[in-house]
Amino acid sequence: MKVIDHINSSKGTLISFEILPPLKGKGIAAIYNHLDPLMEFKPAYINVTYHRSEHIYKKRSDGSFEKVVIRKRPGTEAICASITNRYNVDTVPHLICGGFSVQETEDALLTLNYLGIDNVLVIRGDAARNETSFEPEPDGHKYAIDLLKQVINLNNGIYLEEELKGTNHIQFCTGVAGYPEKHFEAPNMQTDLAYLKKKVDAGAEYVVTQMFFDNKRFFAFEKLCREAGITVPVIPGLKPITSKKQLINIPRTFYVDIPTELSNEVLKCKDDADVERVGTEWLLMQSKELKKSGVPVLHYYTLGKQHVVANVVRELL
Repeated sequence: MKVIDHINSSKGTLISFEILPPLKGKGIAAIYNHLDPLMEFKPAYINVTYHRSEHIYKKRSDGSFEKVVIRKRPGTEAICASITNRYNVDTVPHLICGGFSVQETEDALLTLNYLGIDNVLVIRGDAARNETSFEPEPDGHKYAIDLLKQVINLNNGIYLEEELKGTNHIQFCTGVAGYPEKHFEAPNMQTDLAYLKKKVDAGAEYVVTQMFFDNKRFFAFEKLCREAGITVPVIPGLKPITSKKQLINIPRTFYVDIPTELSNEVLKCKDDADVERVGTEWLLMQSKELKKSGVPVLHYYTLGKQHVVANVVRELL
């Protein structure tokens, strides 16, 4: 079932979760152990992130260097299929620009279609760890909207090989990312919203936001979206604070603010167990207010803290 169909058929706020694929060397049991405590809440769907490959240079015996591609986490196709098979729940694999050619992208989309997966979240993705700015593959997409257009083309039966006849219309439900505090590369919020509007006009059916810790930021962003003519559902993305290190790491990595009230409470904590308690209470407060406002979905970035999210959702429901 498509994400947009879940939203349109629901009479209340849905729950969804986002997980990381396991590191290479870990089995599928790592995913099951992560999701088992969360499935009692009957999520509408599960997002599975994708992290682009990295490369290193290894010195050869002749003194030259060889570029070696390293993929630390497996692809999402098999993981999504395994989750759907085990839990009978819809999955949403992330589709990124970085590290893929347009042909590899088409092949991945066809594989997802063969597996019965009909949702994708289309994002550009981050720069490679050893790059200062995002660099696409020589024959890959540079911008998320171009990747989105490739998905929409397949939905319309348009493949890379234009001479193909009688092609299958796949019909993926496509989501895109939104940034309540602006994408860090956008010069201003209005420009960022203009790019988002282009994605919606190109066929994106919903927006899921970057994490935020101040609901006022979300409500203001949603209002700006509507004023810009973006009418699709806007889904808030939520994450718990569970350690003092996150007061530095989250703003540095995700370019989001942590409210003074929350950071002050975290700084008072004696240890991370105390921080987790504060973070749980804050996330619950956010969730209750957002649910009361009628958001279509509460989307939780679990990222190894599934027990915290489970405690919040249990209290919420």
